[in-house]
Amino acid sequence: MTEQPFTQYQLFHLKSNKLEEQIVHYYQETQDSSVTIQLLLAMKVRHMLGETDFELFLQDLVKHLFANNRITRALRRYFYFFREYFEETEWEILSARCFPPAHVTTELMEVVPSTVEGNEQDTLESS
Repeated sequence: MTEQPFTQYQLFHLKSNKLEEQIVHYYQETQDSSVTIQLLLAMKVRHMLGETDFELFLQDLVKHLFANNRITRALRRYFYFFREYFEETEWEILSARCFPPAHVTTELMEVVPSTVEGNEQDTLESS
């Protein structure tokens, strides 16, 4: 389990500009998209609790995480929470990127008997 870079107190008591600076700095230093998206989700919770300073908090960073990083389990898990951060076309493209269609695989459904006439024994002997 990775250690969280901020305490609960910091996440829910620091001002938005200070948190913005620290989260961006953390991401630039570590390039850890999984922890960063969790921090941004905590900021969404803070906004939902009534703090207007956190509406669309670090929107550019959220877009960067989903558009440019390898899609991890954490990014997939929290993808739908950030719907309002994207325009409709961006959302469709990123949805396809996060949740690509399953590869179509074909399996042999039945064995078709050979149409060549001959003795089965002859075939085995010639092999």
